[in-house]
This record gives sequence, C-alpha cells and structure tokens, in this order.
Amino acid sequence: MLSGSEPHAGSRQTGEVIAGKPVVIVGAGPVGLTTALGCAQQGIPFVLIEDDAQLSLDTKAGTTLSRTLEVWRRYGVADAMLRHALRVDEIGDIDRATQQARNSVRLDVLGADTRYPFVINMPQHHMEPVLEAAVRATGMGEIRLGHRLVGFEQDGDGVLVKAQTAQGAVEIEASYLLGCDGGHSTVRDLLGFTVEGESMPERYALVDLELDLDVADRRDYPYLAYFADPVEWMILVRHPHCWRFLFPLAPDVAEPSLDDLRAKALSFVGAVSNVKALNKVVYRVHHRVANRWREGRIFLLGDAAHLITPMWALGLNTGVQDASNLPWRLAWVMRGWADAALLDGYEREQKPLALDGSREMANAARAYMQKQTQTAAAMTDNNWSNAYTRAMLAIRLDVEGRGDSSMVKSESEPPLLTGDRLPDALVHAPDGRETRIHDLCGDRFVALYFTDVRRRPSVPTSSMALAHYVVSRWDAPMDSGLRERALLDVGGRLARRLGVAPDTLVLVRPDEHIAAIAPIAPGVAERLYAHVTGRASAPSALSIAAGMSSAGLGIPSQVHA
Repeated sequence: MLSGSEPHAGSRQTGEVIAGKPVVIVGAGPVGLTTALGCAQQGIPFVLIEDDAQLSLDTKAGTTLSRTLEVWRRYGVADAMLRHALRVDEIGDIDRATQQARNSVRLDVLGADTRYPFVINMPQHHMEPVLEAAVRATGMGEIRLGHRLVGFEQDGDGVLVKAQTAQGAVEIEASYLLGCDGGHSTVRDLLGFTVEGESMPERYALVDLELDLDVADRRDYPYLAYFADPVEWMILVRHPHCWRFLFPLAPDVAEPSLDDLRAKALSFVGAVSNVKALNKVVYRVHHRVANRWREGRIFLLGDAAHLITPMWALGLNTGVQDASNLPWRLAWVMRGWADAALLDGYEREQKPLALDGSREMANAARAYMQKQTQTAAAMTDNNWSNAYTRAMLAIRLDVEGRGDSSMVKSESEPPLLTGDRLPDALVHAPDGRETRIHDLCGDRFVALYFTDVRRRPSVPTSSMALAHYVVSRWDAPMDSGLRERALLDVGGRLARRLGVAPDTLVLVRPDEHIAAIAPIAPGVAERLYAHVTGRASAPSALSIAAGMSSAGLGIPSQVHA
C-alpha cells in the first residue's frame, strides 16, 4: 500500500480472517455499513441485519467531511464515493440581506495535511448503495435484509441474537453485537439505556429543487453555502442531481407544503426559471446522548448512541468516527493481541465528542448563522483553523483519560498532542515513491522514529501488529540496514508539523490517532504498545530486542519541541 492508491476494502496485514463467531451489526444505514467495512478491513467476519426489506431512501444526509473520507479510504470505499459525489473546496458564507459573501472557508489550505482538501456533497440514498456494494465485495460477511431484531442473550463467550423474518424466527451466534440501528434503536431499548440531553424546539425543513443556477440563471454560489440572517437563515447544498435548501422552522409553524418550501427557497436566491420541486423532509433537531454505550459484548454506534444536530454536517460524520474507533479494538481483543479492557476506550473517547464537542460546534454554528456573534468559539479569523475544524480533522480523542478531547483547532498548525489525528503528510517511502503516511497505517500500530538516520539508530523489524519506521530528512545510507524501514521527510516538514523534538518516537494507532509521544529509547515502542493494548508484554509475533523486558519500566512522558 505504498503507491498512494486506496486499499481494497478486504485488504489486511493484521493476519488471516479471525476464526469463530461473527460480529452481528444491527442497522444497514451509513454507520452500520461503514462498521461492516471496518470489521472486514480488520479480518472480522460479520452478519449485518436490517429490519427493512431495502436500503433507506432517506435523503437527509448531504455533506461528507474530509475525515470521513479518510476513514472510507482506509476501508476501501472512498474512491467509489468520489465517483458519485461533488467535491467542494469552499464553504460559502453569504449575508442574506446583501447577497454579499462574508468569510468563506477555503479548504485548499489543508492540502499538506490530507489528500482530501475538500468535502463532498452526496445524498444518503445515493451513498448507501455504494457502501452496500463495497460491503458485499469484501467477501467477509453477509447483509440480511428483512431481519427485525427482537432480542439477545449474552454471556462471557458471545451473544445469541434473535431476529424475526417473514419466514419465521432466526437466531445468530455472535461474538459481539453492534447496535447501529438509529435514533429509535432497538438495541438501546432492549439494553434499557436512556438518552439524555435536549430536543430543540425548532424543526428543520429541506427541499430538493431541480433548477439551473449555473448557466440560465447563473448565481456563482459555492456548492455549499450558508446564508446568514438574524431572522431566517438557510443552507444551500449542490448535489449531483439537484440543489438542496435547508431552513429552520419556528416551533409553532404548521408543516409547510412542497410549494411553500419551493417559494421559500426562491426568496433566498431570487427568481429562477424552470424550477421542479423533487421532494421535501421536515424533521426535529436533537442533541441527545445515550447514558451508556456498552454492556458487555454489546455496543452502540452512530445515532443509536447520539442524536446530533445536522448543523455543519455533524450527524453522519460523527457516527462514522464511531465506526473508525471500534473495529480495530475488537480485532485486537479477538486475536488475543490486547486485553479486553482495550474495548473500554471506545466509549471513553467517543462519548465526549458527541456530548460536548459536537454541542460546542453546533451552538457556534447556530449563533454564527443568526449573526449573533462574529467570533464563535469554533470560528476564528484564521482560515486554516476554520478549515481544519469544519473538515473534522481537528478531532482529539481522550486517549489517556484526562478529559482533554476536542473537535476545534484555534491556531494554524499547532504541535500535535496524544489523541490528535496524524496528518496525512507526504513522505517518500522505502521503495522511493512519494506516498501519504496514512498508507502505512490503518491495519496495525505504527512507530515513527523521528531521528537522524545517518547515525544508524536501532529500529526493530515490523510485525503484523506493530510496524517500525525511521523518519528523517536524510535518506538512509545503502549500508545502514535501514533502507526498508526509512521514510524520507524532505526538509523535515513532517517533524515540524508534528512539533516533535529530535529523537522522538510517535506511536500511531490503526485509526490514525496518536497513541503516545515519547523520547526514543531502547524498547520504548514495544513498552508503549504494551501499555496501550493492556498487555503485560507485546505479542510474541513482535520483534523485541533480546533480553528486553517492560517489567518495572515506566512509560515516558509526552514530549514536544
């Protein structure tokens, strides 16, 4: 995977298919389908069950952010998505009264940090068939439509999942049960979990219109634009097949007709000829989070765990981050490479993003759209930080349990901390080709040794679970024995971007988040890996220096330049 191309959804370096009972995933929406891809990428067999007899025709989801595209790339489906979507490198900000642009967010500034310096527009009912085809192509599991979950029983060895079909009752023996079954989650209800938070008094209405704003009635609006107004704001989304207009509705207003919404849309953009109204959706807005996300071998993901406002595309995109965090943990535990306590980190890391991070961004979005403030906490006068935040690249997970998670960056290219996403920077791989560093991650942990390769540092050989690379602005000498483990960091750009001091090790998790930053020392990568995975020692498959032991050795503190 050094060519920069997208790995196949079923490609793995973490070993053969995991034997035993499959994981059962409930719900074939975008989060459930993405979770299935994540399981396949880690070698986990799955059965995905869905109550309905067909995929959803729901048209609500519209904009997919850069970080979600990175997850889909890791799971082998981003290229297929891009073939069906519109790419957007500018998030427009327009004053409704004057029709003048305010401070648009330009995403092209993210090119050094991601191969996706844009977001994409694509409705959910177009997205799901692409995900479904990718899931089926993995050959790692099956999708069973028309299977309604009615119950489950779990013990220390697995979960017995009970479903009802048109042909009668069925039972599936599972290793784990993953509830991706939406805001009215049956899994959550059967567990007896409650949801806490608030339902907003306002509703949202969207209308899809087929009209020409490019030639006949040229407007030059960005493909994603926010029309700000203290009284009545609007979000404009250009989809491949139509233009979508989304508005807030007052609590006491009757549900508008399709013609009403058509007229409202045109009140924002002016008179347009040959307008065809396609459909409308009216829905409530919530910010409600389940009090618990796990019970033994059963987990909640996506809307089953959190109902989040769609402002700034937080709903679906936050759910995909759940599907990024959990599958690798399951694989490590199922392979015996990690202690079962590794699974506890899923809720600890993801719940604060839904509970606090998304709320902060949503409140800032509403305030900004209503022109109540020009400087909301999640919006600064710095285009780079706005772009990084809005693309959801700014997520910091609370990997150490210190309560320091975040979804917002307020300055340009700050030094990275543990929990931050590793920027997908360009490096030159051992085979000489230019590649993005995420191509080296995704299926195992990666230890990056930022040091001078000319000094022949001691760098262990890689295994299925932990890879080792030295990162240096100097090319590895031919006689160093390090050519196959060396990444050329031209000009030291990546080291500066991370803000690391010389002779620093950065341990990266399979989900591309930083697990630890520490000074380089003999055996430090293996000790950090063992600490993160909860093992007394690293797996026997790992190459560990002779006589090296982690017993009695502390974990070095995080360091930065």
